[in-house]
Order: sequence, then structure tokens, then C-alpha cells
Amino acid sequence: MNEGAIILDVRSVSEYASGHIKGSINIPVDQLGRNLNKLKDKDKTIITCCASGMRSASAKSILKSAGYANVYNGGAWSSLNSKI
Repeated sequence: MNEGAIILDVRSVSEYASGHIKGSINIPVDQLGRNLNKLKDKDKTIITCCASGMRSASAKSILKSAGYANVYNGGAWSSLNSKI
């Protein structure tokens, strides 16, 4: 985070609205493929998160397939939030 990593929360808009990591970006996983333009720098570190880690794993795969180099599955947003 201190080096400019992007936290990408792939939960639904309503889930995100109920609580999220400050400064994170919300793009629901089912909309990620058509919103890659919001993540312009493919070399920037991206950490995906969701409620449990399942959707964030899918998001990591989508991003890797699209050529994003530094993508990590952060798992559940609440536990990730306590680590940063």
C-alpha cells in the first residue's frame, strides 16, 4: 500500500457500501472484464479482495489473463484491512 498498490474490492456495490477498505476501488467481479479501463497501469500492484476469497481469486485470474503482471489475492476484505 505504501508503494502505491491498488486494493480492488470485487464484491457487489451493496456489499461494498456496507463496509470496505479505505481507498479501495470497487468493481464487482461480474463486471471486471468490461471495466479493465479503470485499471490503466498493467504493471501496478493490484490486491484483490471480497467477502471470503473466492471472488477475489476469480478476479485475480481475470486480471492475469488480461496481462496484469502483479496481481495478488488478498482474500477477505476484513482480514486484509486488519493487515494494512
